[in-house]
Amino acid sequence: MMLERGSIADRYVALRQVIDAALRSLGRAPGSIRIVAVTKLQPRAPVLEAIAAGVQSVGENYVKEAESKLAGLPVRKHFIGHVQTNKARRICELFDVVESVDRIEAARALERAATAQGRTLPVLLQVNVSPTERFGVHPAAFDDLLAGVRALEHLRVEGVMAIAPAGATHEETLRAFGTARACFERSGGEVLSLGMSGDWREALAAGSTELRLGTAIFGPRPAKEAIRR
Repeated sequence: MMLERGSIADRYVALRQVIDAALRSLGRAPGSIRIVAVTKLQPRAPVLEAIAAGVQSVGENYVKEAESKLAGLPVRKHFIGHVQTNKARRICELFDVVESVDRIEAARALERAATAQGRTLPVLLQVNVSPTERFGVHPAAFDDLLAGVRALEHLRVEGVMAIAPAGATHEETLRAFGTARACFERSGGEVLSLGMSGDWREALAAGSTELRLGTAIFGPRPAKEAIRR
């Protein structure tokens, strides 16, 4: 579903209503899903508009964009990009949760940063359920990563994140999300982060508790050269 007309506030309100209707049809409680507004390539002004409309969580892929765009905003900040170990300290400073831990080296770098900052950092483990996705732990290696991260004192595993295969059919998306859910059920966490603007219905059917939505809220992303940082 793409809601490209109207203001950001109009799109966000309409989107919540459609999602609530979908939840009811699945026997799930309206309002039980966290929506993370993905701000990738968006300037700060639309992000402020989304927050004014009721957005409480935002997701960002890049540290540099977050530094100039998200500073001081009264929302929960999710890092959803690939974790580079040399940027772990800054990620830990800027974000409330990291959704994309996919290897023990990244987890250990975040652990060192969280220890130095005297905090416990919530994380999700990213599972690779797509042949076209570069990042994420293979499902067969998930339990080993889970055990390794659980052993770190300053990280707290809250669940699992996954990205569906690009261009997948409805059935392929459901199968991919089913694989992620199987890992989630072994994680002991409460957050299953599945679904983006093009596949959120399949994500809800698979039991997702969090949707990461960008264009459905903001409309098409601007070109990189149009961003004012």
